Amino acid sequence: MPATVILRPGREKSVLRHHPWIFSGAIQAVSGSPSPGQTVAIRDHQGNLLGWGAFSPASQIRVRLWSWDADAQINRDWWRQGISRAVKGREPLQHQHLTQYRLINAEGDGLPGVVVDRYADWLVCQFLSAGAEFHKEDILAVLAELYPGAGIYERSDGEVRPKEGLPSLTGSRKGGDPPEVVVGQEYGCRFGVDIQRGHKTGFYLDQRLNRRLVADYAQGAEVLNCFAYTGGFSVWAAQGGAKAITQVEASQSALGLAATNLARNGVDPQRVTSIAGDVFQVLRQFRQEERRFDLIILDPPKFADNQAQVERACRGYKDINWLAFRLLKPGGVLFTFSCSGLVSADLFQKVVAGACGDAQRQAVIEQRLTQAPDHTVALHFPEGEYLKGLVCRVRE
Repeated sequence: MPATVILRPGREKSVLRHHPWIFSGAIQAVSGSPSPGQTVAIRDHQGNLLGWGAFSPASQIRVRLWSWDADAQINRDWWRQGISRAVKGREPLQHQHLTQYRLINAEGDGLPGVVVDRYADWLVCQFLSAGAEFHKEDILAVLAELYPGAGIYERSDGEVRPKEGLPSLTGSRKGGDPPEVVVGQEYGCRFGVDIQRGHKTGFYLDQRLNRRLVADYAQGAEVLNCFAYTGGFSVWAAQGGAKAITQVEASQSALGLAATNLARNGVDPQRVTSIAGDVFQVLRQFRQEERRFDLIILDPPKFADNQAQVERACRGYKDINWLAFRLLKPGGVLFTFSCSGLVSADLFQKVVAGACGDAQRQAVIEQRLTQAPDHTVALHFPEGEYLKGLVCRVRE
C-alpha cells in the first residue's frame, strides 16, 4: 500500500478543481512514513482517491500534485510524457529567431518544482521542491534523451529550496563546465548570459516581449533604465533609436556584462551612461538635479517573499514609481513592473495610481503587460501569473 495523505472534510475542493498544492492545514492524517519527495496517494476523508503527489514534510505546501489519474505511475515514462508535452508547446519559438527561452515552467506545465531554461546549447535546470529533487535523475535522463547535443547545468539555488528542507546545489550535470558566458539570440538581439552565477538561471527570460516592446517607444528618447541588470531593456531601447540611455544597477559585474551586451549589438557606448548604485538613491539625486527623461523603465527585483512583507513591498513600489513620475517629461512614458506574486495586478495598479497622484501628475494606461507565454500559466493555478506591468503615459 502506498503512503496516503487524507484530507480534512471539505478540503478536497481545490484538488477537485486541479489546483496542484495541498497545504499542511488541509491534511487530517498521513498513513505510512513517506520520505521527502516520495509519491503519496491523496484521499478525501471518506477514502476516495483524488490523485497522486509529492510529499514535502518540511514545507507549508505539504503536497504538490503530479496527477489526478487514478492509474498514474510517476516513473521515467511519466516524466518523458510530461517533459515532451512541455517541449512540444515551445516548438513555435524555434521559428522566431529565439535560442533562449523557458522550456519547462513548473506548475504551469504540470511539473511542479521543475524549471528548465534553454540558452543556445545549454539547458539550465532548477529543482525547487522535494518532489522535483526526488525525481531529478529521471528528469535529467529524459532531458539528455531529448537534447543529446546539449549541456545541462543545475541551478538549484533559489530561495524556495530551504523552505523544502533542501540544500542549495549547483553544477554541471552533462557536458562538462559551461563557458563563462553563453550567447543566445532574442529576435534580432544577442545576449551573453552567465548561467553559473547570474540571477535566476542567468537572464530574465520572462521579460522577452516587454523588452522588444520598449523599442516601439524609444525613438529619439532619453531613456532611464532602472534595475538594469545585464542591459536587456537598454539594448532594445537602443535598437528602437533612443538618443541617450542611462542605466542604473547595483551590481558592477552585471553592468560589465551589460556593456558587453550593448557592444555585442552594435550600440555606440557614447549613447550610454552606466551608474552602479542604489536605484532609490540615484533617482532622488536625479530629482534634486532636475533631470528629466522621455522613457523610464522600472524592473525591480521581488519585494515580497511572503504575505507579511506585502505592505512593505507596496511602500517600496509606491516610492520608486513616485520618483519615476517626478522624473518624466510631459508626454513621457513609464514601463513599470512587479514580479512579486503576492502583489496582485489590481493592487499594483492602485499603488502606481497612488504614486502618480502623489507626484501631482496625470497619466493613462496604454498597455498592460505580463510574462512571456513560455512562462505558462495554468487556468487552475492563477498564482503562476506573477509578473505584471503597466505602460503609462504622462499627460502633457
